Amino acid sequence: MSLKSIVFFIILLLFCLGSADSGPAAETKRKATFNEVTATTSETHLLVFGTLDNSLTPEMTSILHSGIALKFSFFIELYKTTKNWPEEQVVALTFQHIMSYDTLKDNYRITLEEDNNMVVSFKSLIEAQKVLNEVNGVKVVNLQQLIPDNRYKLKIRAELYQKTLPLSLHNVLPFLSWWDVATGWHSIEFTY
Repeated sequence: MSLKSIVFFIILLLFCLGSADSGPAAETKRKATFNEVTATTSETHLLVFGTLDNSLTPEMTSILHSGIALKFSFFIELYKTTKNWPEEQVVALTFQHIMSYDTLKDNYRITLEEDNNMVVSFKSLIEAQKVLNEVNGVKVVNLQQLIPDNRYKLKIRAELYQKTLPLSLHNVLPFLSWWDVATGWHSIEFTY
């Protein structure tokens, strides 16, 4: 078998695997979304709260139980908005929630990067998932950086899972991205 035919076979196999996930059943899957996103202030900072819905898939759960950690990346952006004027970015934040499963202790550990890498442990997957999905009082910006009586737009999204192809084939075949699980941008507008 020549090298060309082996490469063609691998590409054909990957295409067939991808098309199995893109049928009508895949479209009926529930999408991960943000729910109950709110922004409020403390004495010193603008804080954001929110909850992810439909974040864990059965595939993610089985991967977690096999000993591979799940990394949820959160992205928060704050813009100053003015009518008939382009939005001006005030701040952009990125942080992760990392969940791992300890098979010997039979517990779930979550590292919260935005809270000085605080680690919390749970016996129940349901309890661990609640913490994994919460954006709970994340400090977005110091209030001194905001201008009173101005409009602002806060945007938040999450990348929950990205399955890469073996042997770095995702670099060679960048159009194959059927396994990414991410939310769209959820935005709220407010006047400070």
